[in-house]
Amino acid sequence: MKETPDKKVLQVINQIHELARVEGFLETLSEQWGVSARISMILNLVLEEALTNTILYGYDDSLEHTITLNFELEGDILSISIFDDGHEYDPTQKEDPDITLAAEDRQIGGLGIFLIKKNMDSVEYLRIENKNCLILKKNIKS
Repeated sequence: MKETPDKKVLQVINQIHELARVEGFLETLSEQWGVSARISMILNLVLEEALTNTILYGYDDSLEHTITLNFELEGDILSISIFDDGHEYDPTQKEDPDITLAAEDRQIGGLGIFLIKKNMDSVEYLRIENKNCLILKKNIKS
């Protein structure tokens, strides 16, 4: 994606320390695009969950992999597309956890994607050219 005032790209590697770069990038972008602090915090939490899962569980090797984040603002809708070359995995197919159960009675896993789905207006998964693509959309004026 070519960068324009309404389109930005960030590339990170599959290392947890890169989350700080994402947070800084998002903070700057939020200021530029007029995203409220509340929405910016939600976006940061969602990106942290999505990227942590990819970094920790997406690869079988210890090699460096690039994860690309495309940010696009169309009107009030912010779209974030996350591309990685990890294992094919569609997190939208994960069944939502039963949050009415006590924590010790719940199955392990699934809370991250549940949190993502609950905080974003739209969550979509595609497999494009052997890459996972998670598309997250949020109305930044809501």
